[in-house]
Amino acid sequence: MATEAHTKIWEQHELACSRGEATYRDPATGYQVMTRVGLVSRGQCCGSGCRHCPFEHAEVPSERRPPEARWLHEAELSAAPADGIDVLFWSGGKDSYAAYLDLQQERARPCVLLTTYDGVAGRVAHQELSLEVIRRQARALDVPSLAVPLARGGAYVEQVERGLQKIIARGRVSRLVFGDLHLAEIRRWREAMLGSVAAAAGATLHFPLWGVDYGVLRRRLKASGATFRVCASQIPGALSVGSSWSPAPSAELPDSVDPFGEWGEFHTEVVFPTS
Repeated sequence: MATEAHTKIWEQHELACSRGEATYRDPATGYQVMTRVGLVSRGQCCGSGCRHCPFEHAEVPSERRPPEARWLHEAELSAAPADGIDVLFWSGGKDSYAAYLDLQQERARPCVLLTTYDGVAGRVAHQELSLEVIRRQARALDVPSLAVPLARGGAYVEQVERGLQKIIARGRVSRLVFGDLHLAEIRRWREAMLGSVAAAAGATLHFPLWGVDYGVLRRRLKASGATFRVCASQIPGALSVGSSWSPAPSAELPDSVDPFGEWGEFHTEVVFPTS
């Protein structure tokens, strides 16, 4: 299975790096592969398209470059990452923000935002937000933000793993955090796709909002001081793109519509006073 193969490669690479080794043996082919540690010692990109190039494949022609994760906002971690780093999968909307508020309440460990986006369109899928919006949000929170491009037809797990390697370079990852509320099939998909990735990094999957009452979420979001606008909508006449959204119950929404849009009826952008 491709996901298992990628996970084994990633495990071998991180183990070799932790030992300071310049190469490791690819578990699928048996070939020797340069590690990030070994490539750093070269001082520059060699142009060969190395799997773990730490220089963003700078000397590789653009048409041959694999999609690369990049920092949108580099900020100091809020605390020494002795207990690891929480990686919050950040869409720019209300659910991921509610998960962020929960992590802030915990104050257990520093946080990094990870946003996956369409590598061709340059926008966050479903939310239809640009990376500039995500950058402004990260600056307002002053939290490190990493953008991970998803190549159409590419392997999702492999691309997320590449992004995680950049975060691991800053400290051990403790948890992969998601703002899912109650859709069991979405949670099962995350567990199936990313459970082994988290395990390989010595991390766990964390769902801080799972099953939380909507009334509790409404109070948290209202107390945060942030506002929200609709950035995508499937509800003609009720919630138009660009209109404001309030976490308070709304009589304008049909009874068939989840008040938080959990079935994809609408998506939101969180707006901060300084963003």
